[in-house]
Amino acid sequence: MATTLIENQKILVTGATGGIGQITALELARKGAHVIIVGRNPNKTEKTAHDLRQASGNPRVDYLVADLSVQAEVRRLAAEYQRRYDQLHVLVNNAGGFFAQRELTADGIEMSLALNHLAPFLLTQLLLDPLTRSAPARIVTVSSMAHQPFSLDFEDMDSSRAYSGWRAYGRSKLMNIYFTYALARRLDPAQVTANCLHPGFVNTGFGKGTPGLLGALMRAALIFSISPQAGAQTSIYLASDPAVAAASGGYYVQKKAVRSSAVSYDEAAGERLWQYSLERTGLA
Repeated sequence: MATTLIENQKILVTGATGGIGQITALELARKGAHVIIVGRNPNKTEKTAHDLRQASGNPRVDYLVADLSVQAEVRRLAAEYQRRYDQLHVLVNNAGGFFAQRELTADGIEMSLALNHLAPFLLTQLLLDPLTRSAPARIVTVSSMAHQPFSLDFEDMDSSRAYSGWRAYGRSKLMNIYFTYALARRLDPAQVTANCLHPGFVNTGFGKGTPGLLGALMRAALIFSISPQAGAQTSIYLASDPAVAAASGGYYVQKKAVRSSAVSYDEAAGERLWQYSLERTGLA
């Protein structure tokens, strides 16, 4: 296997048992990285790790199991990672979901908020020490262009008043961007960079079980979707390419830094979300 920039680097990829997460893990393993994938289902996650070893020709693909919607599981994951590994060069916050109906986690938090934002926020905070020790290191968070029409309602973060799956999802993806920008402001880019991305409209079964008109529209739109292979390219680029080794605080589409929505640059809102997230994860 040819030597690459990321050979032997330890890379943690969440939500890696399917879709763009699995392709991201595969391609990074092919580049020679020591990839650790995270999945919720033990059997599926173990099988995926086995398949990734076979497909990449790289025996250094490990796995950890956690339900990231539960904060105790996120904490256990971070602790287990640090027990097993002394370094972390790249964290890819890929796990996320769309929930047509309002659901609450075991912690009593609305699912889109919990899984799509609070989980990567908490996991990143808990893994900042190994990331900093492994500098130069990178944090990559998968957001979405779905953030564009939305702003946050700090009086109803759990969407308890009137639930819309699309609005809850879009707001959670806006939170990913606020988080990335606020994190980049706090980090020395010579040590750890933080970037986020829109992967494209990827055919991964996203919204597959969504009922009603929204579900019909999402299924119809699949004819315009791209493959997981294509959708993973920007994640792979941000995790491994030397061209963005020092880039931080960016939002990327098709491997290019672009402008996110106007409201996403509201630093006061970003800082308010940061404080809210610290409190909601028990870190404050």
